[in-house]
Amino acid sequence: MTRADEEFSGAKLALFVGRGLLVILRDDKPDIPYPGHWDLPGGGREGAESPQACALRETEEEVGLVLRPDALTWSRAYRRPRGKVWFFAAHLPAEAASQIRLGDEGQRWTLMAPQAYCAHPLAVPHFSDRLREYLAAKAV
Repeated sequence: MTRADEEFSGAKLALFVGRGLLVILRDDKPDIPYPGHWDLPGGGREGAESPQACALRETEEEVGLVLRPDALTWSRAYRRPRGKVWFFAAHLPAEAASQIRLGDEGQRWTLMAPQAYCAHPLAVPHFSDRLREYLAAKAV
């Protein structure tokens, strides 16, 4: 998929649990990007980790789910103001929802219909765009 020595700043994961998309309501702090918005698991790179490792670590930290690298079924890199970021997708069975535990960041989590997230006024806009691209690619 991608190499650990590749330059990138972070990774996000569109994680489908059953038919729902796992989203996290960001903390409502004025010093963070998109306070009070619906976010996807993921975040900034630590050390020399690969994009996959970044997405998987952040998912475990934020929602308590431990995913294997082969759970990531789709990926694409994008240019953002802070550099290259990776966007991944993975699908888990609906039963995995019982294992979700909110970490230290965020106010709460929920499962949202993917199209509802894309249209939600408090969705992080560029993640809505990435999700639309994934859904369109998946439909082909």
